[in-house]
Amino acid sequence: MLIAVVGPTATGKSALGVALARALDPPGEVVNADAFQLYRGMDIGTAKVTAAERGEVPHHQIDVLDVAEDASVAHFQTAARTDVADIESRGRRAILVGGSGLYVRSVLDRIEFPGTDPKIRGALEARAEAEGARRLHDELTRRDPVAAANIGPGNVKRTVRALEVIELTGRPFSATLPVPEYVRPTVQIGLDCSRAVLDARVEARVAKMWEQGLVAEVAALADHGMGRTAARAVGYAEVLEMLVGRCTEAVAREAVVVHTRRLARKQMGWFGRDPRIVWLDADAPDLVAQALDVVARAERGELDLPDASRPTRRTLGS
Repeated sequence: MLIAVVGPTATGKSALGVALARALDPPGEVVNADAFQLYRGMDIGTAKVTAAERGEVPHHQIDVLDVAEDASVAHFQTAARTDVADIESRGRRAILVGGSGLYVRSVLDRIEFPGTDPKIRGALEARAEAEGARRLHDELTRRDPVAAANIGPGNVKRTVRALEVIELTGRPFSATLPVPEYVRPTVQIGLDCSRAVLDARVEARVAKMWEQGLVAEVAALADHGMGRTAARAVGYAEVLEMLVGRCTEAVAREAVVVHTRRLARKQMGWFGRDPRIVWLDADAPDLVAQALDVVARAERGELDLPDASRPTRRTLGS
């Protein structure tokens, strides 16, 4: 059974993943599902596990991209699933750990990522510019009413992508959307805590990042040349603004705190809709024991979880 540790940033997912890997029999190996930990050199701002921890517990999908490259969830899906299969072929346990929702689901669930065609996309974007977004959305409504109902008329980017996929595959765009259906036996453990506790954790984490040298790390990466994806990461985007003189260091640091808190709420919105997740209190003193118990009960078929086709919404601290 594949184990996944998910939830908002700053709840201790990485630490729990390492602890589970050590405690399981047979022992486990971690597959990273944080989109920005894929990048070499983005260490402090992504709170990567230490080199010592990686030496004790093997980690996969960490430091696999240069910061000039753009991450691809489709490529990640293939690579991470290959890692899981390889770990299990060696008689060890695979533990997927991360807070990037689509990256997590790309490994766990039935989901496909159609390719792209610059010519088709360019033609659709030109039409949107010439004819207006509403006309393009009306076409999507005729060709895939399910997709159109979930994409607002003003969302030109998603409308163009939906029509591009229809042209490429000859199938409705809605047929390629994620389905909450595991591709293999899986148990998801979510870490949560009250909003006040999480806000304090975020502030402490940002203070630690500054002490560890986040500004110097970002400056070195900026000199190397950062691509669009890496440069958008929370913690990096704000410091980059500071380095080009658009704000002071104090303003940048406060912005990292604010944006990290906002990211945590967004992540909780994503994971909170998945009723298959078993939520645990991130501050529980016996957290590792609780997580091991969840895994054991899942393997015995004793977890009584809601129907995944009827998603509920969980909020932070609930």
